[in-house]
Formats: sequence, structure tokens, C-alpha cells
Amino acid sequence: MIQVRSLSKFYGKKPVVEDVTVTIHPGKITSFIGPNGAGKSTLLSMVSRLLDADSGEVLVDKSDVRKMKSQEFAKRVSILKQSNFMDVRLTIRELVSFGRFPYSKGRLTEEDERIVEQSLEYMHLTEMQDSFLDELSGGQRQRAFIAMVIAQDTEYVLLDEPLNNLDMKHSVQIMKILRRLVDELGKTVVIVLHDINFASVYSDRIVAMKDGRVVKDGPTEEIIQSAALSEIYDMDIPIQEMNNCRICVYFNS
Repeated sequence: MIQVRSLSKFYGKKPVVEDVTVTIHPGKITSFIGPNGAGKSTLLSMVSRLLDADSGEVLVDKSDVRKMKSQEFAKRVSILKQSNFMDVRLTIRELVSFGRFPYSKGRLTEEDERIVEQSLEYMHLTEMQDSFLDELSGGQRQRAFIAMVIAQDTEYVLLDEPLNNLDMKHSVQIMKILRRLVDELGKTVVIVLHDINFASVYSDRIVAMKDGRVVKDGPTEEIIQSAALSEIYDMDIPIQEMNNCRICVYFNS
């Protein structure tokens, strides 16, 4: 379980995240939604220790993340940032192998290699594993970075807008893979999403943020309601039921 308690972040005097308290339930997909500038990515960065909080605390299985050793933290929490850049020429397999660094320190064991192979297979990258990152499309590169996160084999997987640069087919593929990570491997996935329909169809829980605060937090079926979404996005969003899924029809609202 990840517990966020009274977390705040200011840039100058402007609060970007203000007094946020939220619990990430284990073995679930929790999606963070909300308008641009709501503080979703900043909150995720503080949970993953990429950014220091100005106040409050984050507990992972009751341990304060600020007091955890980097190697211990990297074996429990993995993070995929919104933008990823590496100024070295790597193949997909070499990149994915970096996910094993907290365990192998660069000297891959047979077990490390097995997990790398599994991660490549999960992301359907096995056949192109020797391709260089600079030869890939944006979507292929994104899948390679997600494979690296999967190879890190942490209980908690944090993803900041992982569907960026992906077409519809690959976006669906990624969400199905994240669902498998939870359902088959028992992972806990936290994901920042802009498309509320992906959040609706694939999430167990949704945390909605607005102006740096949490305005809604609960099971998906409680949040994907017209009244709740109107409060979050300041627009009317009709909802239709399709194949037991709630689809938000915001295109002509």
C-alpha cells in the first residue's frame, strides 16, 4: 500500500499540489485524471522521489520513502516519466536490461536474462529487440521504456502518461498489458491518464485532481458519473453503457 499524507508542493508561492492525502490500494490499477495543470504528474513525481515535497509524507508499505535506501526503493517502486531521453545509442534489449540494474548492478544473471526476455515478450518487442532506439517510432520507443519498467519487477509501477505518442491500437495494447500485470502478477499500477475512457474501461479506482487538490477518489464506477465528471472538468459529459463499460461522450459536449 502507498499512503500519501498531506503532501504539498509550491513553486514560489503558487501551490501545485496542496495538502493531498490519498491511499493507493495494492493489486489494483489506480488512474489519476483531471484537467491540465491539476498536479497529477507533480504528485506522481513526489511519490516516486523524482521531486521533493515541501510538506507531507509518502509511505510505501509503512516505510517513509525519504528514509529508504535508493536500491531498496528501486526494488519496490518503478517509474516511467512523461518524457524519456537517453544520449547514448542503445538497442531495445540493452535498454530493457537496465531495468535489472537494482538487482544485477550490470552483471546479468540467468534470472535477469529470463526476466528481460519475459518483458520483451510482454511488450511484443522480441523480434525487434536488436533495433536501436533512434531507429524506432515514438510509439515503439515508448513500448521499449515500458518494457524496461516491467523488467524492474517492482510491486508498484508508476506511469506518467504512458500512452503519449501511441496510436489507438498500441494504447489499447498497453492498457491490456497493465491489466495483465495486475491480474496475473499481482502488481499495483498507478497511471496518469488524459483519456478518461481508458481510465473508465481499465481502472479499478480513480483519483481525480483539480487545482492541485484531490476532488474525487473512489472505485471507477463511482467517479465515472456525469455529475462527478462535470465537477472535475467543468463541462457536461454524457455517459453511455457499451459492453458493460461506461463510455464518456465528451466529443460534442
